[in-house]
Amino acid sequence: MIATMIKEFRLPDLGEGLTESEILSWKVNVGDTVTLNQVIAEVETAKAVVELPSPFAGVVTALHEQPGTVVEVGKPIVSFEIANDDGGAPAPGNGPADEPPPAKREPNLVGYGAVVESSGRPVRRARGHLAAVKDAAPLVDSPMPTHQAAPEPAPAEPAAHSQPAAAAESTAERPRSTPPVRKLAKDLGVEIESVTGTGPGGLITRDDVRNFVGGGDLPAAAHALSATAYSRESADKQGDEREVRTPIKGVRKFTAAAMVSSAFTAPHATEFLTVDVTPSMELLARLKESRPFAGYKLTPLTLVAKALLIALRRNPSLNTRWDEDAQEIVQFNYVNLGIAAATPRGLTVPNIKDAHALTLAELSAALTELTDTAREGKTSPADLSGGTISITNIGVFGIDAGTPILNPGEAAILATGAVRRMPWEYQGEVALRQVMTLSLSFDHRLVDGEQGSRFLADIGSILSDPGIVLAMV
Repeated sequence: MIATMIKEFRLPDLGEGLTESEILSWKVNVGDTVTLNQVIAEVETAKAVVELPSPFAGVVTALHEQPGTVVEVGKPIVSFEIANDDGGAPAPGNGPADEPPPAKREPNLVGYGAVVESSGRPVRRARGHLAAVKDAAPLVDSPMPTHQAAPEPAPAEPAAHSQPAAAAESTAERPRSTPPVRKLAKDLGVEIESVTGTGPGGLITRDDVRNFVGGGDLPAAAHALSATAYSRESADKQGDEREVRTPIKGVRKFTAAAMVSSAFTAPHATEFLTVDVTPSMELLARLKESRPFAGYKLTPLTLVAKALLIALRRNPSLNTRWDEDAQEIVQFNYVNLGIAAATPRGLTVPNIKDAHALTLAELSAALTELTDTAREGKTSPADLSGGTISITNIGVFGIDAGTPILNPGEAAILATGAVRRMPWEYQGEVALRQVMTLSLSFDHRLVDGEQGSRFLADIGSILSDPGIVLAMV
């Protein structure tokens, strides 16, 4: 008989000193047999959603936290029954005989105790079984809160199943949804498994169910119920839900703390410049039709980003950081360009590493990849750290100008407004031209008004006359 022992797995530090994470879902249940590195849970930190691999091979004996619970780092979350060192038999999934069994590899708060196939970091969410977020994540960083209804907390799953068959059945992948959404689907005669979720992590929302009804994929009887059910739900929302309270956690909590810290630590100053970008828009149209840029997604943001990178060479004070502890100003000789993105999980600012070294085509590809990754909720913590300067594109919402708040640790952020056709003075006459307003916020400890003005003027000069770059570089 093989001797066994109970091992607890404590929530590890998932990177950069994060102190807590939310359990989104368990991928295992009590009684399940798991192998080394098998994904056992999906958790959300303040920056990203990650999957936790098992540090042991054995049987799950307890799940200490329910989905939707915010857990502090170091707190036990799951227990395993594993083969004891003295039992004479290695645990399933163990490595070669000369390696110690997983029981000897204590989970720690930085790594995971087990030997993982790659870097030992938590595995980011695999999207094969979760529907990607369909709606594009607009690139924006507004100091004003986005009025976006947060999904209701996922219901807590039972912590234990006494029968192995029940455990096996419950571990099958089930669409994520909330009780009100499942009730709406039932009222409409919709099989919830047939609906594709567009909420965070593939969460099925009320709109997903309604859109499924409107797509013609239901029997006629279900369509007959749709109007009644929709009206009843609307009445319930208006009559019983006069207020909706959403816990402040995850990305929104992290972003709020960072913005408050930035606003009350760095003395912000903001300048505005409205420029005629017609030559840049004409250049953009020609590039899209040229063979070297075939297959690239070129946008006005691509040209603005390139103009900013060129202007930074002439104005390096905008690419700095104030080190309060060391009482030093840190000058960056590289540019990690942050692009503010509003996602279903909240505002994030992933950055393009070493953007200063990229050609226009490479920069376009990097922007596309960054946008797609944010849209699908796959942005990693590493992509969200180390930025040196940022851009926020408020023009996608038809906004002309704003006063963006600095990303913590950066000296400047540029907001790009909408491109509008407006009457404008051109060659001594009034003509319809394509015009854009640029808004630059900077840390006045690091950047003087003259330096900020020259930097903004350089960006405006490039966008109003791209040929001027020949005189700048």
